[in-house]
This record gives sequence, C-alpha cells and structure tokens, in this order.
Amino acid sequence: MDDLNALARRQLDGARSDPHGRSAYLFVHDGPLRQTVIALTAGTALDEHNTPPSASLQVLFGRVRLTETREEQELTAGQVMALPRERHGLKAIEDSAVLLTAVTEVSEEERAGTEAAARG
Repeated sequence: MDDLNALARRQLDGARSDPHGRSAYLFVHDGPLRQTVIALTAGTALDEHNTPPSASLQVLFGRVRLTETREEQELTAGQVMALPRERHGLKAIEDSAVLLTAVTEVSEEERAGTEAAARG
C-alpha cells in the first residue's frame, strides 16, 4: 500500500531537481489499469499526446491547465476530471502533482456502449 501524498511529494522533489522540471512514478500496474503520479514544476508542460481509452486526472497539489483541447481547462488541488478523448497537453501553472488513472484497454462491447452514451 502506498501513501499517495508521500508519493506526490517525492515526485515533486524529483521534478524540482530534474533539468526538465518533471518526474513520474507508475505505482499501480494491474492488467489494463495504470495509476501514475506526475509532478511538474511551474511553467513545465507535457507536450500534446494521445489519450488512453479511458482516463482521469486528479490534482493532488498545485494548479494545472489541460491544453491543446477544444476548451482549455484549469484544475486546482482536489479537483478531478475525466480526460477528453482527444489529443491534449498538460501545463503546470504552479509546482504541481497529479494522479493519472488510465485504462489502457477496453472491450469492443464497452467501447460501443461508451460511444452510444456520448451520442445521447
């Protein structure tokens, strides 16, 4: 069992000492489920990248902005959101640590149900 706050603080310390201003630690890898603590120093960004089939982002410390989407969104400590199913980036407005929860595979049945629900 991991202490999420301790993991976030360690990653933030790592990001502060990293020349690129970022650090990440995958601490749950169970089948298609992944949970990663990502830390970024203020002004540091993760470039635009693809989204896994299903993912959420929770801000543990700091403030971040989801970028390269139709509508950029800013999140602060304690906020959580499902990530959009489109390419996006992430920028730290201040020193930040986030919890990324991702499911890397979904069945065709689950995918069809999700797409149908999105259409209304």
